[in-house]
Amino acid sequence: MRILLWHVHGSWTTSFVRGRHDYTLPLVPGRGPDGRGRAATYDWPVTAREVPWDRLRDEPLDLVVYQRPHEPELARQWLGRDLPGVYVEHNTPGGDVPRTRHPLAGRTDIPLVHVTHFNELFWDNGRAPTRVIEHGIPDPGHLYTGELARAGVVVNEPVRRTRVAGTDLLPRFAARVPLDVFGMRVEGLPYGTYEDLPQARMHAELARRRAYLHPYRWTSLGLALIEAMTLGMPVVALAATEAVEAVPAEAGVLSTRTDVLVRALTEFMSDPERASQAGKAARAAALARYGLARFLDDWDHLLEEV
Repeated sequence: MRILLWHVHGSWTTSFVRGRHDYTLPLVPGRGPDGRGRAATYDWPVTAREVPWDRLRDEPLDLVVYQRPHEPELARQWLGRDLPGVYVEHNTPGGDVPRTRHPLAGRTDIPLVHVTHFNELFWDNGRAPTRVIEHGIPDPGHLYTGELARAGVVVNEPVRRTRVAGTDLLPRFAARVPLDVFGMRVEGLPYGTYEDLPQARMHAELARRRAYLHPYRWTSLGLALIEAMTLGMPVVALAATEAVEAVPAEAGVLSTRTDVLVRALTEFMSDPERASQAGKAARAAALARYGLARFLDDWDHLLEEV
């Protein structure tokens, strides 16, 4: 199948383009949001091709994967024709959450795919036919060493997303445990920072930290959390959104109380063996639920239906 999709979410796309199809990614001058083309910091196969936006009409495409509200109209303009499509909703609803209506709520012609059951539950999906296809990631391997008695955090734009990402909570943890923050636009934070590393290098660096801290208040389910678990890292996380489903009790500590989380992080720092055992449980849980093969199979079933 020949699929058109935009490079919106790098980690999710890294998994999606590892399927058995051909993937076309629009490219605009300057690689702006509507045409980033191929990613520079992720390992994508050759079947993921970037094509200038003004040549898309000549592409023999079968289906479009939308990820933002304006993309159905954008595809119609660029392609000059209508194609079957599906819409992937990566995000938790914003605003007045119990009454947040999805942009596709009034349509029945485009299946709406949520990446977590939490999202499907909390969005007002209206008449849209919905499906949940949970995340799946390539296995980076059990890279955990935990040699550094520090906590790793992965967050993009932590300053702009202060309360959403829980950046405002980090000082409570940093008062007891040294923190290293990985991601985009992390420079300037008063912790160790690693700015937008290539994914493989980030995994190797992150796995040297004793534990993974997930302070997000409101997110679908950070793929970095699943990646950290797959690396073999123990998890300390806010018991919010889908994290309560993803992290079993033996893999770390979840709570809505920051004092409990601070204590858990401190205990992992002082007990490397306990941290290692929790990390092994985290890896087993992540591989069982978020394996790449299951993810691609789920998508193939839906794409064939569409």
